[in-house]
Amino acid sequence: MRLLLVWICLLLAQASAAQAPPAAKPTFTNPLLPAGADPWSIYHEGYYYYTHTTGRNITLWKTKSLSQLKTAPSKVVWTPPATGPNSRDIWAPELHFLNGKWYLYYAADAGTNQTHRLWVLENASPDPMQGTWTDKGQLQDSANKWAIDGSVFEYNSQYYLVWSGWEGDVNGRQCIFLARMKNPWTIDGPSLKVSTPIFPWERNGDLNNPQDPPHVDVNEGPQLLRHGNKLVLIYSASGCWTDTYALGMLTAAAGSDLMQPGSWTKHTTPVFQQNPAAKVFAPGHNSFFKSPDGTEDWILYHANDEPGQGCGRFRSPRAQPFTWQADGTPHFGKPVTLGQPIARPSGE
Repeated sequence: MRLLLVWICLLLAQASAAQAPPAAKPTFTNPLLPAGADPWSIYHEGYYYYTHTTGRNITLWKTKSLSQLKTAPSKVVWTPPATGPNSRDIWAPELHFLNGKWYLYYAADAGTNQTHRLWVLENASPDPMQGTWTDKGQLQDSANKWAIDGSVFEYNSQYYLVWSGWEGDVNGRQCIFLARMKNPWTIDGPSLKVSTPIFPWERNGDLNNPQDPPHVDVNEGPQLLRHGNKLVLIYSASGCWTDTYALGMLTAAAGSDLMQPGSWTKHTTPVFQQNPAAKVFAPGHNSFFKSPDGTEDWILYHANDEPGQGCGRFRSPRAQPFTWQADGTPHFGKPVTLGQPIARPSGE
């Protein structure tokens, strides 16, 4: 009789467990931080290292859970010199681990926008929050024109630099350029212009400042994704001061010569843009990351909460997952409403 009762109790417990709803997945809400433009992250040996534009220095955050960035420790790892060509307007830093060392790429100027160029720092410490950052100087091609938003990627054992720049010496149009690299701080050979603002949604850029040109067409913030047999270059289009700041896309077939203009195909419509119904405006200057277990793809971007907030302190970093379409291109969907619960990245 006692064995029968034990058996009945076990059956009842199993039935109860089968009927119980699965435990809810932990969630987070955007924004990841109260403010921060041009968000960037890299995953290395169990940690995410995150950075964004502060304008005055380069600050790194270190965390095992990027969705919990608000509680992550941060540290100023580099402060610019008091004067000189890279002393002001520190924009869009990116942290990369190349050839066993850490590199920080950033844009800076001497106090005027016309002098903006790309610069590189190097650190041999295993942890980029520690060690010494050494100035490797300006990263420039032979033209040495205005340049911002430098990003590095490896393709077929070759490093490439992609950035946003001017063709001449006068503001008016920003294009996307690509060049091979001899090493992490040196461009090797000529650059290729891979994208010019040609579609109406890339050319919203009227300005009302007498110190600026009346209008600027913008392609900037390039970031590379690889999936299947495609290379996907995502970039930001139109002026960041407009609510219509959005993401565009270029694709190239794997195995193609990236330095040949015919290798790149431009998508005719934006792939991620404002969502007024969700009160998300000017989403852009993104980067990408994988969930800790490597099963999910996420987009990390900044946006404004209200229309007309421009390129300033109102921009905040946000994250949401994305999927892939049958043709090998990403499907980002629409920007998620602030405060809407999102399941945390798998493996957190």
